[in-house]
Amino acid sequence: MRLAIGSDHAGVTFKALLAEHLRGLGHDVLDVGPSDTTSVDYPDFAHRVTDALTGGKVDRGVLICGTGQGMAMSANKVPGVRAAVVSDTFSAAMAMQHNDARVLCIGERVVGPGLAMSLLDAWLGASFEGGRHARRVGKIEGTG
Repeated sequence: MRLAIGSDHAGVTFKALLAEHLRGLGHDVLDVGPSDTTSVDYPDFAHRVTDALTGGKVDRGVLICGTGQGMAMSANKVPGVRAAVVSDTFSAAMAMQHNDARVLCIGERVVGPGLAMSLLDAWLGASFEGGRHARRVGKIEGTG
């Protein structure tokens, strides 16, 4: 799978950890930055990931900031993108299975590194179920 990953300054540590984990699983990872903890504006990096996703360069995206909330709010402003903030594995899987959330948002100040990898794995292992969920996603997108 091709994935884009980005963060702000509060998510750089997890971004590096999760990118390494993804590569270890055999995924192709596009790291859109940043590379250090110098203060940056999270919407800039959320848009780099969503641009890669909507442009067809990647299949899914991962965003990390302090809480995951700012990244999700930024990503969800982009038409066709559904981003979910998760802090438990059930929600991570359901975000993909029921909502076709192709962007996963994690808060580095909210979860530990082991849980962050488990969240990523649960989300990666899930597929959109379609069916009644497709109708609902269509309503989110304004097409249903």
